[in-house]
Amino acid sequence: MVSTGLKELDQLLGTGYPDRSSILIVGPPGIGKEVLGYRFAQSGMLQGDLCLYATRLSVSEVVQDVKAYDVEPWLQPTWLASQGGKERLDVNDLTGLSFKVKEIVRSADDRRVRVVTDVLSSLLMLNPPETVYRFLSQLFADVKQYDSVFLATVEEGMHRPEVLAAMEQIFDGVLEFRVYEEGFRIVPLLRIRKMRGVPPQLGYFRFMLSHGRTEVTPYAK
Repeated sequence: MVSTGLKELDQLLGTGYPDRSSILIVGPPGIGKEVLGYRFAQSGMLQGDLCLYATRLSVSEVVQDVKAYDVEPWLQPTWLASQGGKERLDVNDLTGLSFKVKEIVRSADDRRVRVVTDVLSSLLMLNPPETVYRFLSQLFADVKQYDSVFLATVEEGMHRPEVLAAMEQIFDGVLEFRVYEEGFRIVPLLRIRKMRGVPPQLGYFRFMLSHGRTEVTPYAK
C-alpha cells in the first residue's frame, strides 16, 4: 500500500492506495480536489520516491497553488508541464505524452514511482472518449509493470455522464467530491466510490482545508 499523504484517508483505505494502481479524483472545479495530488506527491518525495507531476499548467502556476494550500515542505518533483518543466507537455500529442511518462517511470530504477496529473479533462475535450480510453488502458498496462501509483483528477460537469463512467471503469480506485450546502456554508464532501481491495463504502466524509491542514472526518447528517 502507498500512503495518500493524509493520515485519515490512509486509515479509511487500510493503509493507503493499492500498490500498482490507478486512482481517479472526480469533483467540480474549485472544491480543492487538487490538494489530494499535492499531498500524495509530497508524501512520496519525503520518502525518496520518484514523483512525476504532469500538468496542463506551468510549473509556476502549480507551485503557486501548492503554496496557497500550505503544503510544506514541498520538494520539487519531476515536471511535465506547459512551461518550466523538464519536458514540455502537449495535450494535443497523446503519443508524445505516453512516451515521456513511460520514459520517466523507467528511469526510477528500484524506487517507487508516483505520477500525478491534471490533464484528463483536457484530453477528453480534445479527443474522442474512445481514443482517451485506449490511451489510458495502454499507459496503465505499461506503467503498472513498475512499482508505481498513478493519480489523476477530472472535472465534473465538463463531460457527459457516460464518458465519466467509462473513465471510472478503467481506474482501480475512484474518489468522488460533492458540494453540500449547510445554511450559508458550502461543505465539501468526499466519498470512496470504489477502491481495489476495499469493501464498498456508501457514506460521505467531510473534507476540510484550514490553516495548512487537510482533514477527512466522518460526516453525519
